Amino acid sequence: MSVQLPADTWVFAAALLLIGAVLAAAFAGRVRIPGMLLFLAIGMVMADDGLAIVRLDDPQLAQTVGTIGLLLILFEGGLTTRISDVRRVASPAALLASVGVILTAGIVGGGAALLLDIEPTTALLIGAVVASTDAAAVFSLLRRTPLPRRLSSLLEVESGANDPVAIMLTVGLIATWQGAPTPVDWVGFAVLQVVGGLVVGAVAGLAGSWLLSRETLGAAGVYPVMALGVAGLSYGGAALLGGSGFLAVYLTGLLVGARATVYRRGILFFHEGLSSTAEVGLFLLLGMLVFPTHLPPVAGAALIVTVLLVLVARPAAVAACLLWFGYSWREMAFVSWVGLRGAVPIVLATFPAVAGHPDGELIFNVVFFVVLVSATVQGVTVRSAARLLGVDGDEEPDLATARVPYDPPT
Repeated sequence: MSVQLPADTWVFAAALLLIGAVLAAAFAGRVRIPGMLLFLAIGMVMADDGLAIVRLDDPQLAQTVGTIGLLLILFEGGLTTRISDVRRVASPAALLASVGVILTAGIVGGGAALLLDIEPTTALLIGAVVASTDAAAVFSLLRRTPLPRRLSSLLEVESGANDPVAIMLTVGLIATWQGAPTPVDWVGFAVLQVVGGLVVGAVAGLAGSWLLSRETLGAAGVYPVMALGVAGLSYGGAALLGGSGFLAVYLTGLLVGARATVYRRGILFFHEGLSSTAEVGLFLLLGMLVFPTHLPPVAGAALIVTVLLVLVARPAAVAACLLWFGYSWREMAFVSWVGLRGAVPIVLATFPAVAGHPDGELIFNVVFFVVLVSATVQGVTVRSAARLLGVDGDEEPDLATARVPYDPPT
């Protein structure tokens, strides 16, 4: 006699996937392969076109789960970013995260419209979706790559702050396809996204840090949970008001991480573990969503988009934004090369499909292919590029404590 619950098989399968993914990540770290590449590959093997163990053909579900995963990753990124680093690179990072994203989207979208046989709106959507660098990919990479603080801080803050502009462009272009928004609509939408995200993120961050500095909440274990609740309120509050939840949650993490809080180390380590789990799960999920047999037909178009992005748009955007801040050509070349694409573009690529765009599947497959090439080529060669350009740091990062900042004085 035995009892089996419906969740038993799912728990067992999920545990196997997580353990396999973590072991794969450890192997990837030894051979200098980006972990996200192996996670995506495992997801593809487990899904319909592979072993067919898991079926996932719901872009809306993937979008929802992906949003939650990105929320956790961005909050942890803010928690473990030093305020001093933000001050050091605030102006160039802000320019890269705004003007740089717009320039990248315009160059890629315009080039794709000229070179590919696709509708202009589809081309511009592809450009908007791949325009931002990926926080999950960049944060993971910086844990393992010794760099001067000036460069690592710039890359980290840019990747944490540039998602809202890419989201605004994507949503705005979908609205353009659906109707005819005026320039006033575009400006109003952009201002509300940025201002709403900043205001809600600042309020939630200050209130959350005040709460977490109280010694009356209870046992040590409730403080990380409270921090997680603050992150959720920040994202949800900004989104409900029409602001950027991603910008809000990153700013909230930044403010909470910068202030002295009770059980601060516990909060940081809990959220680093949660972020790592979210990163593994997110890339596995996105790998399951794609059908590998659908990629070869779009390979030619995707390679053109990749070349436009990596060799034309990203370097042009970086040069236009960083030339005014005293960065050398070597540093700008390295920042250009480390503009990795990852989970954020893939999640954004689900937006057109969910909205019913006729080229939604094409956009998703092209973007997924671009991410695979970016992870394979750029991710694997980052350390070599740093050494070649002479911008590598002097010390190997400590993987056990990387990006966990010091405890500020109380």
